[in-house]
Amino acid sequence: MRKIIDFFTKKDTCNNCVASMTVHQFAESLGNAIDAKDHYTCSHSEEVAVIAQALGMQLGLQNRECELLHIAGHLHDIGKIGLPDSILKKKGKLTAEEYEIVKQHPSIGAEIVKPVATVAGLDRITGIILHHHERYDGAGYPHGLKGEQIPFGARVIAVADTLSAMASNRTYRNAIEYSKIVTEIKRCSGSQFDPLIVNEFLKISDRIEAYFAEGMALDENPFGMDKAYTHVHTAAVHQ
Repeated sequence: MRKIIDFFTKKDTCNNCVASMTVHQFAESLGNAIDAKDHYTCSHSEEVAVIAQALGMQLGLQNRECELLHIAGHLHDIGKIGLPDSILKKKGKLTAEEYEIVKQHPSIGAEIVKPVATVAGLDRITGIILHHHERYDGAGYPHGLKGEQIPFGARVIAVADTLSAMASNRTYRNAIEYSKIVTEIKRCSGSQFDPLIVNEFLKISDRIEAYFAEGMALDENPFGMDKAYTHVHTAAVHQ
């Protein structure tokens, strides 16, 4: 009987690994899809995934929790697929009406991902996507959550997302110098960002700078990761 139980346990574990790898590949594909809509953000989702996982490791999260951050990083902007190109690729400042449309992308993204996330047991990814534009002071969107009301993973993605966005060329500006990005993230600690996450970011900011400066590919493992993100587990990031 024990041998039979062990056989099916190993089989289930193998099946879970295959399913987990499929979810990760799905996340990368969707992230690539949204990045492909705009050549100015061609590597944004990958950068957010890598940086979010690095922050998770620095914060002392378990591997499976860091893996979840990695997947969420790939998927955080997937809702932009539902935005008109006239807005997404607009040169210059958005009107108030256009900005309100842009603010719908977290909700759209959460709805896109929800069916797959539920089947894969990664339900909390939808919450990370939905709330990655909330602010620590409560002035964000879509629900104006404040402080620890915001899912922890969304607070991590918020830092990674802003960092990648500021470091890349956009239709309305050139990439910002890295030292100025660090200064801005420090300035926004406690208002836009969770101070705990900012503090841990500062401890690895030099390694993130090297990642951008040297143009390292994801599989070059710039932060000493064990590549566990290819074996996604179902545990969620701390709330």
